[in-house]
Amino acid sequence: MSPRELERRAKHKLAVLRHVEEVSGNVSATCRYYSISRQCYYTWRRRFDEEGLDGLKDRSSVPHISQRRPIRRSSRTSCG
Repeated sequence: MSPRELERRAKHKLAVLRHVEEVSGNVSATCRYYSISRQCYYTWRRRFDEEGLDGLKDRSSVPHISQRRPIRRSSRTSCG
């Protein structure tokens, strides 16, 4: 995704946050209007409060730590 696209998506998220403050005053109604969950809204709100507009840019959804451990194969096999 291009930096321009990331910036556009971050501005859309900011518009959702502003809609609550300036238009509806109601998180649930705004979330229904934009078809997002309240959990998503509050995640965006927290990131915006902590990091500003940069906090609203999309992040990788890849886990930092893999839950699966690689299979270690020994050089000796039990079959012979």
